[in-house]
Amino acid sequence: MRLLLVEDDPSIAATLEQGLRSHGFDVVAVPTGGAALTATGYDLVLLDLGLPDLDGAEVCRRLRASGSSLPIIMLTARAEEFDRVLGLELGADDYVTKPFSLRELVARIRAVARRTGGSGAVGDPAGAERLLQVGRLVIDLRTRRVRLGEGEVTLTAKEFDLLAYLAADPGAVHTRTEILEHVWDAHWYGPTKTVDAHVASVRKKLGDPEWIQAVRGVGFRLEARP
Repeated sequence: MRLLLVEDDPSIAATLEQGLRSHGFDVVAVPTGGAALTATGYDLVLLDLGLPDLDGAEVCRRLRASGSSLPIIMLTARAEEFDRVLGLELGADDYVTKPFSLRELVARIRAVARRTGGSGAVGDPAGAERLLQVGRLVIDLRTRRVRLGEGEVTLTAKEFDLLAYLAADPGAVHTRTEILEHVWDAHWYGPTKTVDAHVASVRKKLGDPEWIQAVRGVGFRLEARP
């Protein structure tokens, strides 16, 4: 796996690059957001938020706005819940707060890769060619593309997995814990607000919040809209 490491501190970048290479990753390090936006040929982005030219959150936003669905893991010293939720709403797939251990980072990278890389979709490890359809919403699990009526909806890898999970049983209510276990990881230990942030983002992209309905005190369900 080829990683794009976006980190402006040379000592931190060198240490991370060496450590990640020792775990078998191919690492390309760049020091600015501008360089990150023009880089190509990588499989996952490790994105520091404190960059000298563009804030990492803005880099994430621009990558998603360009249609990129590559996994993004944010690396930051900002530990406030607001910053974590904002990062996830902008399209990040995970959020690691500094200081962190190399072992933790490697585990996060591998977990995100398992969830987003070449496996087809949630619950479909063989990547079998099939479609999920809920009203005008069509989800192609093989190509990981989403169409709503005549238009295509661009989602991040995690947003796609969330939508596919809900669409597999439309109308059924799934708790936040169930969604975390199936879409994120069975051993996820982060905040359940992660689910809410991703649901909010998917709702916005679908253009109608009623596609994903909240059941108070329980969780969420997907319902067809006219």
